[in-house]
Amino acid sequence: MIKTNTKKICIVVSSLGGGGAERSSATLSEILFDFGYDVHIVSVLDDIQFPYKGELLNLGEYKAKNDSSLGRLQRLGIFKDYLKKHSFDYVIDNRTRIGFWKELVISRWVYKPKEIIYCVRSYNTDLYINRNRFLGKILYGSAYKIVTVSLAIKEKLEKDYNFNNLSTIYNPIDLKPDETKNENFCGKYILFFGRLDDAVKNISLLLEAYAQSILPDSNIKLKILGEGEDKPRLIEKTKSLNLVDKVEFLGFQSDPNNIIKSSLFTVLTSRYEGFPRALIESLALGVPVVSVDCKSGPNEIVINEQNGLLVENYNVEALAKALNKMIQDEELYLHCKSNSTASVEKFSKENIGLQWQTILK
Repeated sequence: MIKTNTKKICIVVSSLGGGGAERSSATLSEILFDFGYDVHIVSVLDDIQFPYKGELLNLGEYKAKNDSSLGRLQRLGIFKDYLKKHSFDYVIDNRTRIGFWKELVISRWVYKPKEIIYCVRSYNTDLYINRNRFLGKILYGSAYKIVTVSLAIKEKLEKDYNFNNLSTIYNPIDLKPDETKNENFCGKYILFFGRLDDAVKNISLLLEAYAQSILPDSNIKLKILGEGEDKPRLIEKTKSLNLVDKVEFLGFQSDPNNIIKSSLFTVLTSRYEGFPRALIESLALGVPVVSVDCKSGPNEIVINEQNGLLVENYNVEALAKALNKMIQDEELYLHCKSNSTASVEKFSKENIGLQWQTILK
C-alpha cells in the first residue's frame, strides 16, 4: 500500500496476544495503517496472536535469548536505537507500566516527552499511572497526550492527578459483515467469554446468579468461553452449586464469533474494566448483553432496556432477576436484540480512526 500520510507512528505494546487491551492495540495498528500512516509496532513480549498491520519489532525474541539484567539493558538500547533510526512523529504507548525508576528511564532517556501518547486501558489506573500523585505527574504530566478508553477513567485521572493532557478515545469494533459460517450450537444458552481471572472478571458472581435464576430449570445452559488460572476453581464451584450438567467450559477459541452469535445473550460481571471488548463484540454481532455497572465502560456502552440490561454490581439477586427478565420478557429481549448492532456503530473502526487522526495532526 502506498502511504498517503507522511507521519510515522510507533505503537508500543506489552504483546499482541492475550486480552482485550492487546487486541485493541492490534486493531489500532490496522486503523492507522489503513488511514495511510507509516505504522510500526514494538512488542515487549514474544506473544503475537492478533492480526496487525505495519512493521513489527519483536523485543520478546531478544528476551528469549537473554533475560538477564544485561539482556534487559540491551533490549532497551535496541528499542532506543529503533526510535532514533525511524524518527517517529508519535509514539503511542499501550503497555501496562512498571516501577517508577524504570519508567523514568523510558520516559526521559528512551522517549521524547512531547511526542508521546500514553494510553490507559483499565479503571485500575495503578497499572498505568504511578499511584503517587507527585511521581505520576513527573512521569506523564509532560506527555503530549494521555488517552483513556472511557470517560470514567478520564474523570478519575483528572481528579487524582489534575492532568491537563487527557483525551478519551473508545476501543474500536469492526462492523464489517461477519463472514463466518453460521453454525448452530446445540440447545439454548447464555455466554461468558473472556479471561478466567476471577479477581477481575468475577465469574463466581455469574455462577451464583445463574444458580438462583430460572435458567437452569428452563434448560438454558451457561457456556464459559476462555482459559485462565482460575478455571479449576470455577469448575469446582459449579460442582458445589450442582450445576455440572448446566455449565459448560469451552476453553479458548481463536474465532469465537459462531459461539457468540448463537447465544441468547452474553454476560459481563467484572469487578472493573476499561472499555470491555466483550460487550461491543457481542453487540456488533447482534447479540444483546447483560452487564454489571462496574467501573468502567459498561454504562458508556449499554443503554438499559435498549441493547441489554445494566445491573448493580456485586448484587447476585439483581443479576439473577436480569437473567430471568431477558428470558421471560420476549418483547424486551427482541427489542434489545434488534438494537444491538446499531448501538455500537459509533465505535466503528472508521469513527475511532477519525478521532485518532485528529490527535495525530
